[in-house]
Amino acid sequence: MSASFALAADPIDPVALVEGVRTDEDGALATFLGTARVVSRGRRVVRLEYEAYEPMVRAEMDRILAETRERFHVGAIRVVHRLGVVPIGEASVGIVVAAPHRADALGACRHVIDRIKERVPIWKKEVFEDGSEWVGEGA
Repeated sequence: MSASFALAADPIDPVALVEGVRTDEDGALATFLGTARVVSRGRRVVRLEYEAYEPMVRAEMDRILAETRERFHVGAIRVVHRLGVVPIGEASVGIVVAAPHRADALGACRHVIDRIKERVPIWKKEVFEDGSEWVGEGA
């Protein structure tokens, strides 16, 4: 039973995330990959850029992972969030939750991404063909 969070400059490897949590005791693995899409709010996106205030990110993620483990019956949770440039099609965030049953795995996975969007100081800039914009929470 473990939970971990990492910030990464390199692409997220979903297979490695899954292998990092999978056990024979858990019958469910829920995964979420948030990927950079080519169109946002009707404009063509060239890339995403992420910045973070790392000490606050780590502290808030510790709280989110702890509350997730209290609320859901899960085995392990792994979360990776990209920083820097994220090309179109690559994942900016990856979450994997292992649990004995699917309801807890799926619920915990959704809980983690929703809390990240609400509370974690990671900022996204969408770079378009004709300029760029910082995107607010929940995007």
